[in-house]
Amino acid sequence: MKRAKQNHSPAGQAELFGVVWRPFKNPFRLRAGDVIRFDGRLCLVIRVNECAAVILMNRPLREFTTRFDKPVRFQPKPALFRICSNSEVEILNRKKPRTPRFTRRE
Repeated sequence: MKRAKQNHSPAGQAELFGVVWRPFKNPFRLRAGDVIRFDGRLCLVIRVNECAAVILMNRPLREFTTRFDKPVRFQPKPALFRICSNSEVEILNRKKPRTPRFTRRE
């Protein structure tokens, strides 16, 4: 035996449907690809999500001499660390919005 399809809204009430349009706004201060200054060094923002921004920082070149007085230099791999997505750090490559040069008057 088939059951009849039930309407869950009360009789006489119209079904409402709407679309809420909100302009896009980046929810975080940092964005992927930003170059920032952190502890006086340049860093690159790799990825940003709700809980953290992943930052890549180059480590300085290491130079030392061995026991046999031979100079050795090598570049350690970059450090990855996480900071807050809304950190108040200096963003170096973000362009400011353009302002119109002049306004036309008629």
